[in-house]
Amino acid sequence: MYLNRAKAFTSFSVDDMNKAKEFYSNTLGLKVEQTPMGLELHLAGGGLPVFVYQSQDYHAPEHTVLNFLVDDIETAIEDLGDKGVKMEIYHEDGIDTDDKGIMRMDGKRGPKAIAWFKDPAGHILSLIEQ
Repeated sequence: MYLNRAKAFTSFSVDDMNKAKEFYSNTLGLKVEQTPMGLELHLAGGGLPVFVYQSQDYHAPEHTVLNFLVDDIETAIEDLGDKGVKMEIYHEDGIDTDDKGIMRMDGKRGPKAIAWFKDPAGHILSLIEQ
């Protein structure tokens, strides 16, 4: 199969490229490169960048599009909060977060904790402490 040797990358659309660039570069501190077609988000660990492009008929998805692995979820939430990012609070569909937006688990069958937040376009992003 040819695709098992092909490099792959993920992409998602936004409704406002300027807000996306500001959020991902200044708020989250990612290396962001503007290209003629959109934005490239360069994540830690190398690999191919995430591609962000403009959509004229944008609708925010209802699922998580990007996950960030962190050593200390509380510190990550505090850092994001200092930049105006608010965690999502969930009490539904098997997801129950505390007042900080953290869903804590035992870490035996997955992560220790997860917290979710949104970018300006309404994409759901997560912090995951393993």
